Amino acid sequence: MEKVSILIPCFNADRWIAPAIKSALAQTWQNKEVIVVDDGSSDGSREVIQSFGDKIRYEFGPNRGSNPCRNRLLELASGEWVQFLDADDELLPNKVEIQLNNTAEDVDAVYGGVTLEWWKNGHLSKREISSPQSEQSPVMHWMCWQLAHTGAVIWRKQSLKKIGGWNETFPCCQDNEVCMRGIQRGLKFKLSNDVGSLYRNWSATSVSKKDLKQLVAVKTKLLDEMIDWLRSTGELNAEHLRLAGKACFALARQLAIEHRSAAFTYAEERMQKGLFDVSMAPLSFRLVSIFLGYRLTETLAAKRRGLFSTFSY
Repeated sequence: MEKVSILIPCFNADRWIAPAIKSALAQTWQNKEVIVVDDGSSDGSREVIQSFGDKIRYEFGPNRGSNPCRNRLLELASGEWVQFLDADDELLPNKVEIQLNNTAEDVDAVYGGVTLEWWKNGHLSKREISSPQSEQSPVMHWMCWQLAHTGAVIWRKQSLKKIGGWNETFPCCQDNEVCMRGIQRGLKFKLSNDVGSLYRNWSATSVSKKDLKQLVAVKTKLLDEMIDWLRSTGELNAEHLRLAGKACFALARQLAIEHRSAAFTYAEERMQKGLFDVSMAPLSFRLVSIFLGYRLTETLAAKRRGLFSTFSY
């Protein structure tokens, strides 16, 4: 039985770090280790981590950022496989076992579905499951943001190290970036038909939420890079462009939550590139947009509900 290192970076997550560690320790895969690196937390995370004693390995250091912390964890890992888990997320008990039982010698990474939770004012407000469609390719799953959730993927350690680990200069969407790099470097990703991880969206100060314009810009840059790469390899097809267009539409609506004018500019730029697909919107939105266009339809939709909201898919 190969060894799995479950690796947890932590920064100011004293509310969630204990459930995360417990979910790692509860994995039914017996040959495992749990390692936590605290990235200079200023809350009570350190005390919570230490309370687990010798059940886990842990290290405390200065704040350097999430990807340097993940790369430090990769250095500390002794397992053949590495499972990263953000400190505010959890793993279902049989996540590792199910996914490793689906591997073969030539597989570099295995991924599955994710339970997504949204929290507001300390309470769970919404939950949904994101499950990749089995008939789609890993590239298509990536374009739908369904491949790269940090906790959803388990990596062969040497394969991740071969592509350079985590990009320490990347400001956000770091899981999307490392998975894209893995695809482009020829790593073999395999879909497992399970929902083995839980992702919580709860803090307005998280890397993905504190600068919405940056988030949209980085995700769009990654999409464009993937399209350019597919074009260079001769693999780009209409379905890739459709999925990218859906992703850009979702990003425009997300941007409109706080920056309506910027969202309109972004939508127009994406339309000019042929990468804006409203087919994921509600039927009423699609019908109205045929006659009024995105700008006026989004404005009317915002007035109707009284505020802008993220459209998820």
